[in-house]
Amino acid sequence: MRDIDLTFTSAGERLAGTLTLPDGDGPFPAALLVPGSGPVNRDSDHRRLPLGVTRWLAEALAAAGIASLRYDKRGVGASTGAFLTSGFRDNMDDAAAALATLRGRPEIDPGSVGVAGHSEGALIATNLAAHDPAVAAVVLLSGAAKIGAETLRWQAARLAPTLPAFVRAVLRLTRTDLVTKVTKNHERIRRTTTDVARIGGVRVNARWTREFLDYDPAADLALIKAPVLAVTGEKDLQVDPGDLARMAELVPGPIETHLIPDLSHILRRQPGTPSLRAYKREAREPVDAQVRDLVTAWLVRTLAAPARDGG
Repeated sequence: MRDIDLTFTSAGERLAGTLTLPDGDGPFPAALLVPGSGPVNRDSDHRRLPLGVTRWLAEALAAAGIASLRYDKRGVGASTGAFLTSGFRDNMDDAAAALATLRGRPEIDPGSVGVAGHSEGALIATNLAAHDPAVAAVVLLSGAAKIGAETLRWQAARLAPTLPAFVRAVLRLTRTDLVTKVTKNHERIRRTTTDVARIGGVRVNARWTREFLDYDPAADLALIKAPVLAVTGEKDLQVDPGDLARMAELVPGPIETHLIPDLSHILRRQPGTPSLRAYKREAREPVDAQVRDLVTAWLVRTLAAPARDGG
């Protein structure tokens, strides 16, 4: 396995990433690895929660003969720009620029390039595949099939019972319904016009939120012609595992879906009652081996298909 640091431009920003190549001379099939939400680097690491999702995937894919590109988001790691002012659509544009960079590398077979995204990255992978017919394969990890506002309301309802007892008691005493509170915050953000706004005394990326609330992946899922692999954990608290069935209904091409028992949103096993508080402990473990093996084997089969068909 070889790592090559590289840079590419998107809307005037210089984004930095790592091209991971298997042993051999190539040209190799490849996958663009799109990270999840928040200010995360090319490895999917946040300064308070190093998830390593894209790094683990890159290593697993390289061992199976598949190259990959992963990159730092705007204003993170070695990339220029400001994360807090970047929109959801900016993130889509950055991923498209990364995909073009990957296809243009001499080590890569441009006809065998797929896209794999986790969480927000799964939505971006959905959008890329919908509008780029050259995408050869799509992997959606912890992805959603609902409009953003509906996903966040579902998330609030799912999280409410998992909050610490003290927090639940305060909510009861103040007669605060978490879903209603979240919805009101969304309405306040919708009324903003700036990139950044203060909500509850906290600076938030208002433009990203406005764009995310209104993005409906259903329209893009219905346009994907490439083969799709969708994997979600049974213990996911941030996207509805039931969205797997909706993806299967919407995608017109071949799609394979997997609901993994005890798997959390960050792709680790979480026995017992699901909880966000377990993420810090889980993040010290590697991405679940079943997920890594499933994604790797599927991409090996799928990205080899164009070569077989052409032969």
